[in-house]
Amino acid sequence: MTRILLTLMVITLTACSQGDAQDEKGPGAAKGGPPPAVTVAAIAVAPQAVPVSFEAVGRTEGSREVQVRARVAGIIERQLYSEGDPVKAGAPLFRIERAPFEIELAQARASLAQEQARNELAAQELERLQGLADRRAISRKEADQAASTARQSAAAVQMARARLRQAELNLSYTNVNAPIGGVTGRALQSVGTLVQPSADSALLTTLTRGDPIWVRFALSEAEFARLRASDAKAIEVKVELADGSEYADTGRLNFAGSTVDEKTGTVQMRAELPNARGDLLPGQYVRVRVLAGTQEAIVVPQAAVLQNAGGRFVYVAGADGKAAQRPIRAGAWLGGDWVVLEGLQAGEAVIVDNLARLRPGTPVTIVKAG
Repeated sequence: MTRILLTLMVITLTACSQGDAQDEKGPGAAKGGPPPAVTVAAIAVAPQAVPVSFEAVGRTEGSREVQVRARVAGIIERQLYSEGDPVKAGAPLFRIERAPFEIELAQARASLAQEQARNELAAQELERLQGLADRRAISRKEADQAASTARQSAAAVQMARARLRQAELNLSYTNVNAPIGGVTGRALQSVGTLVQPSADSALLTTLTRGDPIWVRFALSEAEFARLRASDAKAIEVKVELADGSEYADTGRLNFAGSTVDEKTGTVQMRAELPNARGDLLPGQYVRVRVLAGTQEAIVVPQAAVLQNAGGRFVYVAGADGKAAQRPIRAGAWLGGDWVVLEGLQAGEAVIVDNLARLRPGTPVTIVKAG
């Protein structure tokens, strides 16, 4: 009886195992047919004119940034501007104590008058002695000494005039004016501070011209090579602000580096953009897009592009009705699409959905995308 029961249990387990295996293979496998086709959407690609663009992260800076420094020593008496206000070139910013320089100027004028008087006397003496020497009433040596004295006196007059000019300049430097038009920075020295031209206290404030504004960024060697091959007149620069909106005005390149940075492998670039409304501030990070004309290229949706260890690829529907992997070389993004530089031919059907269910050789049923 025990042997009979064991035999029945073995038969039952074997039958259950075969049934489970049959269920896993499915009805199609039981009949020996191919796996079912996956329904996918596809688009027929074709070359089109797309912009040649390069993207980078840049930082803005003033087209002119000037440090305003004291050129004479003295006490700051007045601050004549409001911090952060725009000023025109020549506008007064600070006033340094004038009295010591007014005294120095008066001394220089007196010294010049004294030397001029001596020069006149020396000239008269030379004229008188020269006549006596011509009549041989005095020795030639005395006339030569008088001529030398007159020349020395004339040189002293020139030196006195130079000192006077220097005193006038020093007095004018007590009025610290804006060297350029721009936006003022905060005052780095307060009223009552003693400033020295050769010390750190000489730096009084800064001026920045923000219209036009400059944007510094860098491009890779390959991007720079493509940029150089394009028409320089057709190159445009667009900027995207921190909130994702595009800056309204278009700029142009005004500088390109002549060397490649050995640490980063990039070339420094600079663009100039109008900024009359002051939307861009110096020191701001922005996304830069350089447009260098157009090129013929194939464009596919970004969702159709996948990536593995070998690089980026797409699935294409072959003439045999099966999916095939196609390696591609992708360029820049164009809105919601990706520019494909190499790997696809015109007319090929690129699969754009159900990509997770695809493997190379998977049968597919194609429907038109969108």
